[in-house]
Amino acid sequence: MNKLIVVTGGTKGIGRAILVKFAAQGFDLITCARKKDDLDKLKIHFEKLGVKVYAEVADMADRNQVKNFTEFVNALKRPVDVLVNNAGIFVPGLVTEEPDGVLESLINSNVYSAYHTTRGIISQMKANKRGHIFNMCSIASIKAYPNGGSYAISKFALLGFSKVLREELMEHGIRVTAIMPGATYTSSWGSSDLPEDRFMKADDVADSVYAAYALSGRSVVEEMVIRPQLGDI
Repeated sequence: MNKLIVVTGGTKGIGRAILVKFAAQGFDLITCARKKDDLDKLKIHFEKLGVKVYAEVADMADRNQVKNFTEFVNALKRPVDVLVNNAGIFVPGLVTEEPDGVLESLINSNVYSAYHTTRGIISQMKANKRGHIFNMCSIASIKAYPNGGSYAISKFALLGFSKVLREELMEHGIRVTAIMPGATYTSSWGSSDLPEDRFMKADDVADSVYAAYALSGRSVVEEMVIRPQLGDI
């Protein structure tokens, strides 16, 4: 049986690039997104290539929908080899000026989604004494910057979650890696005046994730910082 990867928010950007990379290595795929049309298109694309895809509509900012998604994963009764907590949103702003509710929204999307997804799936990983969890953090997890606002707060928190998880799970044979990419060219940067080649490629992040996964079980990349060659944007 093929190995299995779960990627939240897998229809676009880095999430999709990770699915492409792991599918090329013979993995079956599980993913979720808010829009059914996007998931249907993704399934058609991969299934034409002979890749098995399980997809479920879920807004990962909603705890009940996260619960439904993890139950969907567990109902397959297949061991999860890799979990990538990728779902999240970016909202720029200043902490002292952003509208009420922005922090709560970003914490729900960027932190609680990873927290509850991991808790929902981890039991079978522990039982199997193997697995690799990647949390999609950010350069904003380690460097505050103007207009980062509550987004940076949420990403700092996600890195903290990753550090705690690493300590808890090492004895169970489960690796935990925090990925901290800088500006990566995705649809969220589509309105930018900067040239595309000023950004990192989503494929480069996906390649880095796979490289960390491909190490022997005796080693783990705990944190990975990836920046554009010309520096942060």
